[in-house]
Amino acid sequence: MSDAIRPQPGILDIALYEGGKSHVAGIQNALKLSSNENPFGPSPKAKEAFLRSVHTLHRYPSTDHAGLRHAIAEVHGLDADRVICGCGSDEIITFLCQAYAGPHTDVVFTEHGFLMYRISAMAVGATPVEVAERERTTDVDAILAACTPRTRLVFLANPNNPTGTMIGQADLARLAAGLPPQAILVLDGAYAEYVPGYDAGLRLIEERSNVVMTRTFSKIYGLGGLRIGWGYGPKAIIDVLNRIRGPFNLSTTQLETAEAAVRDQDHVARCRADNARWRVWLAEALAEIGVPSDTSMANFILARFADTEEAEACDLYLQSQGLIVRRVAGYKLPHCLRITIGDEASCRRVAHAIAQFKRMR
Repeated sequence: MSDAIRPQPGILDIALYEGGKSHVAGIQNALKLSSNENPFGPSPKAKEAFLRSVHTLHRYPSTDHAGLRHAIAEVHGLDADRVICGCGSDEIITFLCQAYAGPHTDVVFTEHGFLMYRISAMAVGATPVEVAERERTTDVDAILAACTPRTRLVFLANPNNPTGTMIGQADLARLAAGLPPQAILVLDGAYAEYVPGYDAGLRLIEERSNVVMTRTFSKIYGLGGLRIGWGYGPKAIIDVLNRIRGPFNLSTTQLETAEAAVRDQDHVARCRADNARWRVWLAEALAEIGVPSDTSMANFILARFADTEEAEACDLYLQSQGLIVRRVAGYKLPHCLRITIGDEASCRRVAHAIAQFKRMR
């Protein structure tokens, strides 16, 4: 390639995002617990909608996403005009960075926050600002101290991935109130549905003009393979984001499947209850053999080992047993493994394998 053809400054400094492994060499039908997927899959009603969509594949999809937006609004008690839909919540994060960040501005996030915050900030030429956490939990005071007149966006996943920890409503309100006037607080609620009674920041959005939430259908709704997300916020901000959203960013298949999924809240409730039961069981089983974890509010636990060497050795042993979990050194947690909460058989299998590994040490 000609030396004259170059990307924008900073693009080549972006580390490639690495998702959870899906395969282990030499092992067929490995159990994947590396990507926080719902082991029960999508609602049967969502599957039916997916199959019906085959009859309209030759038609362009809706550009305004009205059906899905109104379904989301109905289920969550929102204003449909303030809902925006995207190709996963990642795309909403990208829109926010494109619209509100750029050169000579800062994007703030916590040290163990979702990797796409850094990537999306750097892609628009903004400076990523990483803030220390306290015991793997968001430190509101540290975030506020990191904000300056350059700050445009503050991203906070609550519950956080990969730690599973979260902060309460009072801390969220204090954070939103303490931001500089030009900054937007973005509450990433990818795992919000796993927390009973949590509104993912809705109350703050209705009270303030500087808060936006992002949500996804990839986790509890079991639609990770379709890439569907949404956001909600003040009308003025959503209007800006829609101006840069591609008109056909979601297919009819995505829109109709997600609409059926969000309307089936009985399926969501069943998945939430099973996840909570086996999340507690797995955390306690691992703690009994000397592998602690923080109280998780999501669909995974972050298992802590003595050091990096033990975590990596355990991962290799699990792979040899056909079990795939997630190393999180990229999140500055090299001594940890993130383990998705599967069904009962999956949880018992991974707990048994880790116990075997510990006995061999």
